[in-house]
Amino acid sequence: MNKGYILKRLLRSVISVFIIMLIVFTLVYTLIPRNSIFSKDDGYRKLASKPDEKTEYMYNIWQKLGYLNFVRSTDYFQEIYEMDTPEMAEALQPGSEAAEAFKAKYEAEGYTVEQYPKSKRYYAYKDIPIIKHVLVWLSGLVEIDTPWAVKDENNPDLHRGLSFGRTESGGLALIGSGSNHKYLLYTDSIFPWLHQNIIKLHFGDSYPTYQGLDVMEVLFDSQGSEVKRPVTFATGKEAESGIIFGTETYKPIIDRMDRQKFLDNYASYKTKKDQPSMIGTSFIIGFFAMLISYGVGLPIGLLMARRKDKLADKLGMVYIIFIIAVPSLAYIYLFRYLATAAFDLPSVFTTYGAKDLRSWILPTISLALPSIAGNMLWTRRFVVDQMSQDYVKFAKAKGLNQREIFNSHIFKNASIPIAQGIPGSLAACLAGAIITESIYAVGGMGKMLPNAIQQYNNVMIVALAFMFSAISVLSVLAGDIILTKVDPRISLTEKAGRS
Repeated sequence: MNKGYILKRLLRSVISVFIIMLIVFTLVYTLIPRNSIFSKDDGYRKLASKPDEKTEYMYNIWQKLGYLNFVRSTDYFQEIYEMDTPEMAEALQPGSEAAEAFKAKYEAEGYTVEQYPKSKRYYAYKDIPIIKHVLVWLSGLVEIDTPWAVKDENNPDLHRGLSFGRTESGGLALIGSGSNHKYLLYTDSIFPWLHQNIIKLHFGDSYPTYQGLDVMEVLFDSQGSEVKRPVTFATGKEAESGIIFGTETYKPIIDRMDRQKFLDNYASYKTKKDQPSMIGTSFIIGFFAMLISYGVGLPIGLLMARRKDKLADKLGMVYIIFIIAVPSLAYIYLFRYLATAAFDLPSVFTTYGAKDLRSWILPTISLALPSIAGNMLWTRRFVVDQMSQDYVKFAKAKGLNQREIFNSHIFKNASIPIAQGIPGSLAACLAGAIITESIYAVGGMGKMLPNAIQQYNNVMIVALAFMFSAISVLSVLAGDIILTKVDPRISLTEKAGRS
């Protein structure tokens, strides 16, 4: 497979993801009533007796989420008159010459101009077209931190530049001044040991659930209680803290407590928690479930093929039919009951938490059960199909024994489509498992998309749709590349023809 073909496939993947996002944005921002997003917002409900504040709150949220552009007449006139002056008060009065000029100006620009319910002051709004919304969202998807990122009017003399040094924990670091993150690149003892804050994905802030928190922080930051330890801050102050040195970010206003710990405005930081992140929890369970499913399913599938129509094959088919026929909810509950009764394992993840190995056993095995059946079935089918090929008869005629034929020829050819599916299985680990995680009360990714849809968390829906679609499309490309590596006879280039 040449590089040109891979680049073309990557380009097609990007186009595919763009089309998917266009569909998702259309569904989320046009077909779902925009008032629905306030159904879980306590702040919105508290403004029920304040119609003007409620209206302004609604339009500010809609503007933040990308539905529309919103202009208050108060903000408009602040650029012309000074606040709390007679001229300003006169301009804000409905029917005044200035107010009518505001109305005429924005109506001419395609805005809809309306009045607040109580004060009758004007405000204007204009819906943003879906295509523009998608392009704006994509343009802000990647953020690059530089020494010119911080815009702080109260700190005009902020030094801007880069230098090399060490973090408070002793790790090597590329230190920024004027950047949002103090340590743009640093090392520490936490996997993967080398960390960077230069390039970040920004999907927006979650709303209304996890209100105000960046989507990436919701998905990737550790959960649970803070794990405190003795630390020494840059000022020399010693304290018990869960701070992760290297995560410090710029804080415009620092208080007395901050000054006791930090020498500059980089006083915001992340803390270490005792639970993995949502995406980390799901990946751990999914990854080990995948290892179990391949480690158990492939050998048993191969045994079933070699013992076709015999006891081993029939017993394997009983398990496969059971998994296919019985709803997953039923057999997971059955497995949980039997396992907890026989081995005294916790029935829910939260009994002992992520720190205890016992918490992971039942969710992982439960998730592996259907995959084991699938690998058994498809391995058996592929191997049985290969056993009827002419090359097998030729190998027997050459005097090769059954073991040599299976190991050197049949299983090698049968493993080709199985290997192609491995990237897709890895990608599925990130998405989580809705039923398994719900039954065992696991704080992973499985619940995120259904909950986001139920709670009208449009920002989260869009972010998850992008992540899952991008990972899925790239996993297909990775599967094709693996296919050519496992069997060099297969070529996916346009010159050689697609298989």
